[in-house]
Amino acid sequence: MAALRLLIHAPGAPGMRWFGLGPGLQPSRGLLKLQCLFNKHAFWAQGRSHAQLRKLLAGSTVVVSLWQGKRLVGFGRASSDGIYRAVLWDVVVSGDLHGLGHGRRVVEALLAAPALRGVERTYLMTTNSAGFYEQLEFRNADPQTLLVKFLSPATPP
Repeated sequence: MAALRLLIHAPGAPGMRWFGLGPGLQPSRGLLKLQCLFNKHAFWAQGRSHAQLRKLLAGSTVVVSLWQGKRLVGFGRASSDGIYRAVLWDVVVSGDLHGLGHGRRVVEALLAAPALRGVERTYLMTTNSAGFYEQLEFRNADPQTLLVKFLSPATPP
């Protein structure tokens, strides 16, 4: 098995976003591989187009990817104001690599990024991975309540 390589991208991940760059700044069809990782291992992110992926990358303060050779096996991103609030988004690791500490590695790299270091509160939302995040010292946000507004009130995604 090839060694894993963690990449911390420039804000907005321009190399991945525009040129599909991966490890060693080599062309690796990174955007296509991100799309495949989401489609296969992230039920909440299935069906995102290349244009949508470019836009979400562009709006991300911190972007981290994890590679096994030329295979994209992990990803996470964050947005932040740099002082008060940050939010982790789209943390995903290939299912065949769960339980090996790779998700922890992605989350810790996001939290250690200069743009997030020292932020007062870091939020994330999860459907079924609360136990994993609790191991990383995330807690239930009680008494806060999560509210959501859908694009069309009659048809949530």
